[in-house]
Amino acid sequence: MSLSEVSCELCAVPGGALLWQSADCRVVRVDDPHYPGFCRVIWHAHVREMTDLPAAARVQLMTVVFAVEEAVRHLFAPDKINLASFGNMVPHLHWHVIPRWRDDRHFPEPVWGQVRRPGLSERPGITDDELAQALARALSPPETMRSP
Repeated sequence: MSLSEVSCELCAVPGGALLWQSADCRVVRVDDPHYPGFCRVIWHAHVREMTDLPAAARVQLMTVVFAVEEAVRHLFAPDKINLASFGNMVPHLHWHVIPRWRDDRHFPEPVWGQVRRPGLSERPGITDDELAQALARALSPPETMRSP
């Protein structure tokens, strides 16, 4: 393991409650009471940019990101979903999938922006297990058609 991997928090720790994983990436739920469906999709290998991945791996990663978005939309019914891949603070390839509501603490600013209001509205109480099950369904391989 290189020095950058040893010092990388996404190489060292899961980065949240593990919901789903494959050989190449994992989905974790971020512990943020104001954004209950906030997830990260984290590529296991320590790479910095999407273009560090072969084309097929990019498609694979975005398939997972889109499946997480779909599951979060279905379970939490947000007004909007924000997808973000920065890596400025942690240069390890990962995507944020963030449900947003018009009355959340930061709306319409990014969740890293200035707090604009208390954001105390009730949000759906979806458990990690319920979200993990939705992701498992969304990311399971399609069944092949069987002839009678």
